[in-house]
Amino acid sequence: MKKGKSLISLLLCAAMTVALLAGCGGKIDVNQYEQPQQPQTQPAAPADNTPSAQPAQETQPELTYADGTVLRMATGYNSTKTGLSFDAEVAGDGITLADGNTYRAGDLKPTWVEVQNVLNIVIEDKYQGNSASKEFDYWKERLGEVDLVSGTASKLTEYGEAGSIVNIGEYLDRMPNFSAYLEANPIVRLSITGNTSNGAIYFSPYFDGVNDIERMPLMRVDWVQKLLDGEGEFAASASNKTAAPVYQPYMPTSGKISIDTVKLDGSGVESVTKDYDAAGNIIEKMNAAGSMSGVDAVNMLRAYIDQAYGGYYGTERSNLFVGQNAAWDADELVALLRCVVANPQTLNGTDSVQGLFSREDDNNQRRVDMYRFAGHLFGVRGLESRQDYLYLGTDGKLRDARQEPDTYKALERMNAMANEGLLSKSFLDMSKESSATMLENDMGFMHYDYNQTQTILNATKLQADQGEKYMAVMVPVACWQDGTAGGSYMRFTESWRSVKTDGWGISKAGVEGNQDKLNAALKLIDYAYSDKGMILMSYGPDAFIKTNSDGSYVTFNFNGKQMPEIADATYAELWEKAKGNYTNYARQYLGSTLSFAKSQAFEYQCTHEVGKEGAGHISVAIGLGTIKHPELAVTSNPWYTSIPTVLPTTKQENDLINTYTDLSSNGKFSQNKDGESLFVNQIVSGYTEQGMSGAEESANTVKDAMGGAQYLQIKQDAWDRLLTYYNSL
Repeated sequence: MKKGKSLISLLLCAAMTVALLAGCGGKIDVNQYEQPQQPQTQPAAPADNTPSAQPAQETQPELTYADGTVLRMATGYNSTKTGLSFDAEVAGDGITLADGNTYRAGDLKPTWVEVQNVLNIVIEDKYQGNSASKEFDYWKERLGEVDLVSGTASKLTEYGEAGSIVNIGEYLDRMPNFSAYLEANPIVRLSITGNTSNGAIYFSPYFDGVNDIERMPLMRVDWVQKLLDGEGEFAASASNKTAAPVYQPYMPTSGKISIDTVKLDGSGVESVTKDYDAAGNIIEKMNAAGSMSGVDAVNMLRAYIDQAYGGYYGTERSNLFVGQNAAWDADELVALLRCVVANPQTLNGTDSVQGLFSREDDNNQRRVDMYRFAGHLFGVRGLESRQDYLYLGTDGKLRDARQEPDTYKALERMNAMANEGLLSKSFLDMSKESSATMLENDMGFMHYDYNQTQTILNATKLQADQGEKYMAVMVPVACWQDGTAGGSYMRFTESWRSVKTDGWGISKAGVEGNQDKLNAALKLIDYAYSDKGMILMSYGPDAFIKTNSDGSYVTFNFNGKQMPEIADATYAELWEKAKGNYTNYARQYLGSTLSFAKSQAFEYQCTHEVGKEGAGHISVAIGLGTIKHPELAVTSNPWYTSIPTVLPTTKQENDLINTYTDLSSNGKFSQNKDGESLFVNQIVSGYTEQGMSGAEESANTVKDAMGGAQYLQIKQDAWDRLLTYYNSL
């Protein structure tokens, strides 16, 4: 890597700043630090930058190998359906795709047929159909049987340091495309550095988009409008009673705070005031009134919105939650949830409706989204970190959310919501319920998830002709301790795309003594970052892309660059075979988006119009700076620096970390499908689930009894080494 250019790129990123953030003390305070400037349009995704637009390195002789070199690839994405080859469930007796070819179980998918043809190699699919972590565990004692293998970034780096995975960094001078990509995206280079003494890289990074928001809150917009909009008071022939109040105020109960929000028409930014002196805190008022009818709860919330915002939202009070100019916070959401669950007769015509749910209420991998959302509601960092639960404090020191009392206080607030019946019953008892059935049966109101895959349900599960609408809404206002005096009331999302936690590594035992295999494996990785390779890994082969009469791509403007349009037949097939879910279609049928750099351009074309509307609101807010986020740079205020996906821990350090089993991916804070999460359990059952009496004891138990203090010190030492490496460039 050309170190001078990398340093310049990093310094340019760090030099871009914004001015003021609001203080959490009920007034606007001058920021002590600056955050890099937000883009003024939809944020561009560096992972989509084509290497040809970047300065090329001087290269050594090209990687060469014998035609027909066999690569044994134990690579894929999470299941037998999403590997390099078709499985029987997807292919059946034979499946004909939009390229006109028929594929059968065991056949390579179109993307990997093309890789074979372009690179003149033969792929032997050895993938067992596991998650990255379990796939690597399957092969780790028999790495001599495979040449490339899936794994988590941390495991591949750990085994790389132990001498089992090839250091790709040694070959960058022979990988012009990959090198150019790292040159254009220097923070990525730091994020995948496994050893700061030699700059080792042990895996090819995977990006599901980059430098853009990932998960978003989604709501039944039509329900909010039914409850809150209109002249006069809300009236209904029937409603239920709200539960006895448990949740207590999070936001102030007096004073005023000002929030920067985007204008309703998206044309700019304006300041909106929450006047607690005039309106009081809605939770405090509801709690004082006790259990009440759903009708009375709605009218109390309507009056609060009118008074607190001085009539800013007029008769379209729903815009507080679902408009481009939304400014809602946790207390206002809880008040709305109370209104939702107490008015099923108005919303779905039954006597029951669910508030917050997760995509699959019986799947731990999806249930963890509930505590991720809690972080956004209550201003807690680390719950949606790129690595474990780590983030940087304003002092530049690493923090672990599992060891912070504020984390447990936020989860206890979620438990209070659960005790009021504001979380879905299926989430609480882990019964089999999904976002699709929640929407199809008008059972559920809101969850936190990916926009494209979930807003497709507007087309398949909702009745648009009757006004039903499920849309991404603005992230909430919360008090974030970003270094300003008292903290800042602002919008911030930790759900920011960067290097993902999975990748592919080259098995040293597999390619050892066979230069053809090593060169072919390196060539495959390098090709994936070329112009054509990046298109292939997102879109599949050209047969699935719309072309002009001269064979060139038909393109459209996406995030400031021209990207290909998918063919009409591809679009039709995507809906026929995957119900519009781009990711499922690409992985199960095309074999693309399994690793490397996935462009969001294909996904955008498959996003429902309702999905585009909500994401557009959020994109404008990010562009205008009213939603802050971690930066893919080393920032002047460390709190805004995105934690790298991997930190360069040594073999000795990794061996020690592995002894802290409670903190491992299969331990007490698992995000695996069949795992168990102490955080989720606390939302359901409170501190009693842990046998703890409060937030301090919970945090200290992780710190002292689970090895948290030692774990954090190891990670801190690795971060310090990475910063030293960065400063030496």
